[in-house]
Amino acid sequence: MKSEDKIITAEEQSAIAMKVSVVSIVINLLLSVLKLLAGIFARSGAMISDAVHSASDVFSTVVVMIGMSISKKKPDKEHPYGHERFECVASMLLAVILAVTGAGIGFKGIECITSSAGQTPAVPGTAALIAAVVSIIVKEIMYQYTRIAAKKINSGALMADAWHHRSDALSSVGAFAGILGARMGFPMLDPLASVIICVFIEKAAVDIFRDAVDKMIDKACPEETVEKMKEVILGTDGVIGIDEIKTRLFGSRIYVEVEILMDSSKTLIEAHETAETVHNAIEKEFPGVKHCMVHVNPDIKDNIN
Repeated sequence: MKSEDKIITAEEQSAIAMKVSVVSIVINLLLSVLKLLAGIFARSGAMISDAVHSASDVFSTVVVMIGMSISKKKPDKEHPYGHERFECVASMLLAVILAVTGAGIGFKGIECITSSAGQTPAVPGTAALIAAVVSIIVKEIMYQYTRIAAKKINSGALMADAWHHRSDALSSVGAFAGILGARMGFPMLDPLASVIICVFIEKAAVDIFRDAVDKMIDKACPEETVEKMKEVILGTDGVIGIDEIKTRLFGSRIYVEVEILMDSSKTLIEAHETAETVHNAIEKEFPGVKHCMVHVNPDIKDNIN
């Protein structure tokens, strides 16, 4: 993280998450109504199913809002380290919902393939095609919009919600392919596309779940981040070396523990000031760091020499 990057406060992060979530709910409700009406009037079962998928995303977004709200609560007596891990819980829940959604799409596709032999399904109307195109465009825009916000505030739960938008866009692609295929005389394209889409959705769900688990079990920061931290620490006046540095992910935030090496002739006040400088530098250069603990070790070699 570069020093010129803007530091986003917890209040700003919460505001961004809430704004994106409200937009998601409104868009999903409007799309659900559009798809449902198009599916009914155009006699498209695929579009009606897609409408239900969009409606289910409203629940996912509500989960994000609840998780983000709790995670941004200030530390209290029972939770002195804060509540950031509630966001991980929300991410894991959303990953499960995403996986179930993908499985439902895949199983429905397989069922359609195995049970439609010898049957001639009704040909959907043009309205269903138009609704599918509108859904693909809108949901892809929402995916990009939510993804950018999630990366900005480093939110796993919001990123999971972004993938819900992408899964809905992929579902609409499958619906479009199926409707178009049915109109062109190839009804099997719809269920086949559903099975393929299922695979992509399941992969996204697994990635989101693994990321949430990593943040729940205090996984260390990437090595490149640790190396940048070392550069900042060693660039501080008075620091001779680093005996040890440990990092851990705590929800969307980072905790750092470092043992610096200093000249043993330095006074306690000088050692404290240097440690404070290192502490402030780390939290300034890396906005994701919630707390940096600095321990000072004397350079015993000075006394030996």
